[in-house]
Amino acid sequence: MSIKILPEVEQFLAKEIHGGFVGGKEIFAHDGGTFETIDPGNGKILAKVASLQSSDVDQAIKVATEAFEEAQWARLPANERGVHLHRLADAIEARKDVIAQIESLDCGKIFAQAQDDVQNFVDTLRYFCGLAQNLSLETVIPASGHEASVVRHPWGPCAFIIPWNFPFLLCGWGVSPAMAAGNTCIVKPAEDTPLSTIYVAHLAKEVGIPDGVLNVIPGLGETAGAALSKHPDICRMSFTGSPEVGRLVASSCGANLVPVKLELGGKGAAVVFDDVDISDAAEKLVNAITFHTGQVCCDATRWLVQEPIYDEFVNECVGRLKDIRIGYQMEDETQMGPVVSETQHKRVLNYLEKGVSEGAEVVLEGGVADTGRNGNYVKPALLSGSLDNIAAREEIFGPVAYLAPFKDEAEGIRLANNTPYGLANSVWSGDLGRCRRVAAQFEAGNGWINSHNVVVHGVPYGGIKQSGMGGGVVSIETLLDYYRGISVIRPL
Repeated sequence: MSIKILPEVEQFLAKEIHGGFVGGKEIFAHDGGTFETIDPGNGKILAKVASLQSSDVDQAIKVATEAFEEAQWARLPANERGVHLHRLADAIEARKDVIAQIESLDCGKIFAQAQDDVQNFVDTLRYFCGLAQNLSLETVIPASGHEASVVRHPWGPCAFIIPWNFPFLLCGWGVSPAMAAGNTCIVKPAEDTPLSTIYVAHLAKEVGIPDGVLNVIPGLGETAGAALSKHPDICRMSFTGSPEVGRLVASSCGANLVPVKLELGGKGAAVVFDDVDISDAAEKLVNAITFHTGQVCCDATRWLVQEPIYDEFVNECVGRLKDIRIGYQMEDETQMGPVVSETQHKRVLNYLEKGVSEGAEVVLEGGVADTGRNGNYVKPALLSGSLDNIAAREEIFGPVAYLAPFKDEAEGIRLANNTPYGLANSVWSGDLGRCRRVAAQFEAGNGWINSHNVVVHGVPYGGIKQSGMGGGVVSIETLLDYYRGISVIRPL
């Protein structure tokens, strides 16, 4: 049964052009340029959006700078900023279904998953408000012969480039700590999925967030995104996306010596030992690889299975994957929706072809899924064979897992770490001692035990190697990133 579109969502989507939002006002591209965002579940145009150019980005950064320097936001006590941000959290929570429907339609995310993402934004905002309120902005340091302390201040205008797979959730991960610390924000959403970020900027104005604190600049990556990352007047940059684009962003920021946080891709491993509960592990890994159609950077896409249970485990996973209900994201019975775009659709299919051409065995054939709709649907797929295969080495960003057996613990760890990525791996075993031992030896920012895709407020989440740099998210370390420190010293 299809979920009924809410009147407020229909009204929002009916707008002729969705502009950016800067300084509390809607803005449009100086050249009148626009782009279209498409419902990936049916291929229909969802909305027309202003495509801001470099001059528009300049104006947004100027406004954010003025708001930081001239308004009271940065100088408000943390608890008073928290009052504003809690009002925003309350307003988002009250409109959870509205925002979730916008998110679902725009990026192909199953509606229930979109609801979870909206709640995650709310929880993130409240979490960082609490941290900021209880953080001392001056820390006394014991230093022989000196009186010393570190004093913390917000940086100023902070820039964010948000990807298309979790547009609303990741917007929350970015702007929440920055605003809680007293910074102003300029957010460039992905051109495939800009609508929920635009919506929340209007909502911030409605609940009284001062003008210029939260600014949204929709546009293409090569124009608006490039102009934002190379701008000399931003104080910090946070980018989430592919390693290829991450390098460009880091290079642009490096030219201006702007600190940059990169949250990039992954090729996570699940190391499954022979004493695991096979049914439970198979169910959880199948759910992980089909969650948001595999478009999750920290997903487990290499399944390393100990030899004695390899065949049984693979058969269990194949049976479960064959039963996954693929369909439109706004239908109750759907378990896996479309990928975000035609480009991503082709990418997944091309990787399957390239993997097979390099010798991978097809365990479960993927390919185009026939749902009766003109959308970007693919079937889940399993490949196996040499881990040197392109499908085992490169990030596909779709519901595709690559299987390989291993003999013992040492080999399982070695295979898991044999990748240029380093975001998240998981270990599966009935022996918790072994689980902790293996997880602690992963060359990755995150090691999960008997589960996957586990991100908890208060626990640092970030990557190493090609999966990122510059610190993690959703923890106290994240909040501290959005303060600059001054060492104050007096000789005694």
